[in-house]
Amino acid sequence: MNIESFHNYCLQKAGATDSFPFDETTLVIKVMNKMFALTDLEDAFSISLKCDPDLAIRLREQYACVSPGYHMNKRLWNTVLIDGSVSDEIVMQWIDHSYELVVASLPKKVKDELRLISQKE
Repeated sequence: MNIESFHNYCLQKAGATDSFPFDETTLVIKVMNKMFALTDLEDAFSISLKCDPDLAIRLREQYACVSPGYHMNKRLWNTVLIDGSVSDEIVMQWIDHSYELVVASLPKKVKDELRLISQKE
């Protein structure tokens, strides 16, 4: 996986948008204005993803490329170094998990808006 395929995969999700709210090199992907993925465009390719706290610990133990979220809540975020040690399919599952966690935490009204967006797509 490269930055372009990561970016495209994330933006295919309903309600997903991208921005640079922190600086000109940190690409942030949000769903309904809530962050679910981010990467720095200058450093070694890594992505930070929201994760269930118990799963986050297991992934860190199982995969050397997974560490506590860099500059993020270490309990809820993992940073994944994209170094080829994990398949694109697994990384996409982790992106999906992050997206789904954020969607699940949205208020009902916002979830309803997202449902309408996904029906139009």
